[in-house]
Amino acid sequence: MGRITDTVKTLLIINVVFYIGSGFLKMRGIDADGLFALWFPEHPNFKIWQLLTHMFMHGGTTHLFFNMFALYMFGSNIENALGQSKFLFLYFSAGFGAAALQLASMYYSYLPTYDLYIQQGLTTVEMKQFFQQLIETGQYRIYEGISQDNAMAMIKAFSTPMVGASGAIFGVVVAFAVLYPNLPLTLMFIPVPIKAKYLIGGYVLMDLYAAITGNNIIGPANTANWAHLGGALIGFIIIWYWKKNSFNNKRWY
Repeated sequence: MGRITDTVKTLLIINVVFYIGSGFLKMRGIDADGLFALWFPEHPNFKIWQLLTHMFMHGGTTHLFFNMFALYMFGSNIENALGQSKFLFLYFSAGFGAAALQLASMYYSYLPTYDLYIQQGLTTVEMKQFFQQLIETGQYRIYEGISQDNAMAMIKAFSTPMVGASGAIFGVVVAFAVLYPNLPLTLMFIPVPIKAKYLIGGYVLMDLYAAITGNNIIGPANTANWAHLGGALIGFIIIWYWKKNSFNNKRWY
């Protein structure tokens, strides 16, 4: 690990400031998550700027620490290899890609049950009233022909905001594995060096398993696995393209 680069240092500071600031706002009775977390587009809390600001919000000190630790460990190496502008392009593209895939997965859970409610005779206005009652009271009605599991999947997609820099950082971490596939890495709890391509590739596969099955091997149950995969996919595509086209000769300064 060499000297931390200015861009990575700035990102670390912004994330910490957002975390402290959001806590301060909550103490003042202001719903920081309602403003800056990424809400489902059908939710009244959704605002377009949340596609960016959710990358700087975190669900707790543990969430913040592990994301910032990964950025600290891998970010400077990638910035030194790419240059500041390309690094930022990679970082934020991965973050937006993470949001896109996570929202797509949420719509996949939301739309089928929403359509079932419409088939039961509810109008779009009545569905808006359904969700408004859910927001205000936490209560909802299940109609005949709609299972509890289906209703909960729709409600979870509608009600659960997305926070964290994980998607953007996954793009950076996967880029590291592409650029330095055979570099040995050692985890704190696994004292045996493992090549980057195997360690990072294995983690991505565990995220894929969790996203498909709903069973997390590592991390809490509410982990946004599809966001991780979206960030990893965008990061891989970008760095693979740049590596193939000799990015070192075309740095953006």
